[in-house]
Amino acid sequence: MRRRFRTTGAILVAALLCGALATRECAAAPTDDVIARGKALTIAGDCASCHTADPAKPFAGGKRIDTPFGEVFSPNLTPDRDTGIGGWGDDDFLRALRRGVAPSGAHYYPAFPYPYFTKLIRDDILAIRAYLATLAPVNDKAPPELRWPLNYRVLMRAWNALFFTPGIIQPDQGKGAEWNRGRYLVEALAHCGACHTPKNAFGADRRDRALSGSRVQGMFAPRLDGAARSGLKSWSVADIAEYLQSGRNQHSHAGPLMSEVVLNSTSKMRDADVRAIAVYLKSLPAGAPEPEVTPPSPAQMNNGERIYRGACIACHELDGSGAPRIYPPLPGNANLQSANPASTLRIILDGAQTVTTPRAPNGGSMPAYPKLTDQEVADVATYIRNAWGNAAPAVTADEVAKVRTAK
Repeated sequence: MRRRFRTTGAILVAALLCGALATRECAAAPTDDVIARGKALTIAGDCASCHTADPAKPFAGGKRIDTPFGEVFSPNLTPDRDTGIGGWGDDDFLRALRRGVAPSGAHYYPAFPYPYFTKLIRDDILAIRAYLATLAPVNDKAPPELRWPLNYRVLMRAWNALFFTPGIIQPDQGKGAEWNRGRYLVEALAHCGACHTPKNAFGADRRDRALSGSRVQGMFAPRLDGAARSGLKSWSVADIAEYLQSGRNQHSHAGPLMSEVVLNSTSKMRDADVRAIAVYLKSLPAGAPEPEVTPPSPAQMNNGERIYRGACIACHELDGSGAPRIYPPLPGNANLQSANPASTLRIILDGAQTVTTPRAPNGGSMPAYPKLTDQEVADVATYIRNAWGNAAPAVTADEVAKVRTAK
């Protein structure tokens, strides 16, 4: 009898162990559909842009990210066990994205947008991990990070206590599914506020001015709310969707930083997701008021017009109309009328190249004008920001000098 019980018990234990092993095997082998969804989510999150320094080593990290506090370098997301995330479990990955904490217990800096990723649902986070696990492992360790004393990551405990609110997004039952999907993408996965929301002295989002524009890497990410001059009030849902999918529309072209987002992310997203983002952004009212503009001096406008006629009309035409979707029109251009002129100045000094995508394969370019003096750049920038019904603060030579030397 005892022997029979022992045999039965052994069978039960073996069955349980086999069941447990089978469950682990299933968990370790996600379906093709999950991996495909993870890839789509990874594209929507634009992970490749920040985590690829060498195009031959996608997602291997090492890309330098400039912050007001110094340089940080993106970590390796490939499944390498020594320098990547190959040794991580599901809980490790969840804690990293939702809490900003590495498996070692070290805290990430908010250059890694965990304050946005904390809003993602569990299934989406694990689908992203499933896709990353299919990448070729690359042994590549990121360089050292911030200097003393900011290299003490324990300081992030205080930052999190002050500025980080964990938790997923709860759908707004008063809105439709498309609007809620757009909100989820903008406020969580696509982390648009990481560039387009101004920051306080500690590098945290100023939540009272969400998506109202912010300086980033020497340029200015424009407003995404409904502001009349420098926001999206004049753009339709179709305009926003076209811009995200092709990098251009009848109003504007994507600048250097946004071009990278379009190329690696939004141009590859599902049409339904791009439209959902457009629907959500178009619903946002104007936030902080736009600055009152004092008309520039006649002398500055006259000199700016003289420079414009000599250097710009071949592409942008005398009336600024340009050639929409090839050379961006200047009248009513929201980017041009941003309170901060950094992007305009950077393009004048460095030139620009229109991003090419499957929806917009024809490219265009603007030459650089580094030989213009600081005052000449200030004058022509002021002119195009205030001609043809535009209105934006006048630019000074000192502002140009700062942008020029910050390169």
